[in-house]
Amino acid sequence: MGLLLRFNLVLVGVSLAGLGATGWLSRQMLQEKARAQVIEDARLILEAAIAVRTYTVDQIRPHLAPQMTEVFLPQTVPAFAATETINKLRRHYGDYSYKEATLNPTNPRNRTADWEADVVQRFRQYPDQQEIIGEREASGGRSLYIARPIQVSNTACLQCHSTPAAAPPSMLKIYGEANGFGWRQGEIVGAQIVNVPMTVPLRHADQVFSTFMISLAGVFTAVFLALNLMLGWLIIRPIRRMSRTADRISTGDFSEPEFAE
Repeated sequence: MGLLLRFNLVLVGVSLAGLGATGWLSRQMLQEKARAQVIEDARLILEAAIAVRTYTVDQIRPHLAPQMTEVFLPQTVPAFAATETINKLRRHYGDYSYKEATLNPTNPRNRTADWEADVVQRFRQYPDQQEIIGEREASGGRSLYIARPIQVSNTACLQCHSTPAAAPPSMLKIYGEANGFGWRQGEIVGAQIVNVPMTVPLRHADQVFSTFMISLAGVFTAVFLALNLMLGWLIIRPIRRMSRTADRISTGDFSEPEFAE
């Protein structure tokens, strides 16, 4: 086996081992970074929803409250305003879903699914916990979610959710008296939940990983070719010349010129 072939075999082995180790580590890091970025985006959506809720309670509801005796305006409900606003935002964040999951909602679309109820119950069990991040198995595959508690902190909420007698008659005409009542001041009644398929962070990580590995493979290939050229020109070529010269000298041919240092 020639020197150049042995050198190439060793170099290829080391390169493949290096690529494998680098690929595994970089993939893990990229997946973690992509997951963290998705969580930050989800937090941004939650903050936007909280801002809409606060704006609705402070700026919208007081001006429309006098009309509530005649016609119920869902735009005055913080949960409705936040949900509708985030649904508009989903045009740019199509993979993200938002829900104000409530154990006993007025609007049926806000009722908790089984896994959402577990999240709300955890907030009720640990009221000091302000955020939950987790993963679950969904129908479409693994899913990541981030949740924050919905707590009755504003007495204005009790106008519609304490008893049917205190609620606007116009609201009762739409939703009836069976749901959405019995809330108490300070009670955690639901959770704001942003849900994201795990395919989103994994897709982001895979895109960056593919670009990185292609670039790294290109660098290794360039180094491999450069080392082969240098080895062939600076080492193998002079050795072969010396070998030919030695063969001639061994047969009594002293006509070869002396090697330059």
